[in-house]
Amino acid sequence: QLQLVESGGGLVQPGGSLRLSCVASGLALDYYSVGWFRQGPGKEREGVACIGTTDGSGYYADSVLGRFTISRESAKNVVYLQMSGLRPEDTAVYYCQVIILLQTYWGQGTQVTVSS
Repeated sequence: QLQLVESGGGLVQPGGSLRLSCVASGLALDYYSVGWFRQGPGKEREGVACIGTTDGSGYYADSVLGRFTISRESAKNVVYLQMSGLRPEDTAVYYCQVIILLQTYWGQGTQVTVSS
């Protein structure tokens, strides 16, 4: 059964860093584009970053460009989101997403809180 599990969230001070992980079971992530999304308190879910299947290039929302980096580790079947320079407005539940044919798969999310 296909499953995505996020981890790595937590409480961090402004300017700090976290690395989120999205581990998959039931599918090989290398064959799919993978996206990271977030939903802050009282906000709509928004796309943060995604990684393609060809050269591993990442694509980023303007709000995180230069601060977040998305990457893959094929041997562990995981996609990471390295976050640095965190700001209070980055506080949200972060989700990874894979779309296979017409079916969208989400993990359960991991909470990131940026606060002093």
